[in-house]
Amino acid sequence: MKTFLPIVVVAFLVVTIALPVARPTVSASPKATADMLKQLEGEFMKAAAEKGAQGYMSYYAEDAVELPNNNPIIRGKANIRQTMNFLDDKSNRLTWTPVGADISASGDLGYTYGNYEFQSPGQDGTQTEFGKYTSIWKLQKDGSWKVVLDMGNASPVPKP
Repeated sequence: MKTFLPIVVVAFLVVTIALPVARPTVSASPKATADMLKQLEGEFMKAAAEKGAQGYMSYYAEDAVELPNNNPIIRGKANIRQTMNFLDDKSNRLTWTPVGADISASGDLGYTYGNYEFQSPGQDGTQTEFGKYTSIWKLQKDGSWKVVLDMGNASPVPKP
């Protein structure tokens, strides 16, 4: 029996070294696609149209950052929320269309970018502002995707 134990130990070491070690691979979730983020953008816009600022902010992470055009950086969902009251006025209309999107190889970070249009009442009728945006999305611990960084800037009136 004394000679059997060293043989078992040596055999175990040989097998452990010789066989490949199973390592977890990092790959994107099958659900994490650029098209999924574009679809989320559509749901995001619909929530903003139907529920105003509350619907809009439901797509933001608690630690989100907003980089608004011609304004200082805004940190945190609660602070960003304070700037979104204009969405509660049904005479204002914010729409956006994603042009592109991508997901990281790890499947937990992605981005969308596109064009937006904001219409609001003015002294001479409806005023329209055009612009571009980029949103950075992050997979949350609960499996949802939330915007962690959003920025936009004005653009000239698009040519027909």
